[in-house]
Amino acid sequence: MRTPVELAKSYRLLNHGPTVLVTSAHNGQHNVMAAAWAMPLDFDPPKMLVIIDKATLTRELVDASGEFALNIPSRALAAQTLAVGSSSGRDGDKFANSGLQYFAASKIGAPLVEGCLGWLECKVIQEPHNQQTYDMFIGEVVAAHADPRAFENGHWQAEEDPLRRSIHYIAGGQFFATGEAFEVK
Repeated sequence: MRTPVELAKSYRLLNHGPTVLVTSAHNGQHNVMAAAWAMPLDFDPPKMLVIIDKATLTRELVDASGEFALNIPSRALAAQTLAVGSSSGRDGDKFANSGLQYFAASKIGAPLVEGCLGWLECKVIQEPHNQQTYDMFIGEVVAAHADPRAFENGHWQAEEDPLRRSIHYIAGGQFFATGEAFEVK
């Protein structure tokens, strides 16, 4: 059995990874936004890809600084993730308005979000055509960190607490969380 899927919504069939919080900073200003379109792109050197719309303050700060961070929130941060994904940094400080806390990154100027499962500090690899045409940014990962309760020795850990699982945005304020781990031999 099968049912047709509207082509404009066909992208939703692919699980492209957890929702991330993209942080950016330049010239004393910082911002955070939610992004559902982020993914790994290469291994050596490690690269990530994220879509950042031209109209966003995050885009302005990333264009100016040449760097960004991808923060992987847990289900415990779902309400704040939706809040920063539904408002503009041009209308006020999204960290203050959402209650998200942050700390300094180790290699870049963009802040990292407290309480996340993992953090990827990235320097933009300039691809003007892709950035302008598709809002697509490629970042070389210059530092990576993880909460050892969630990710250790290069692997995600089976998380018993459902509030500490990664979240995936579906649409319309709906998410799903990573589920039960299982192994196949």
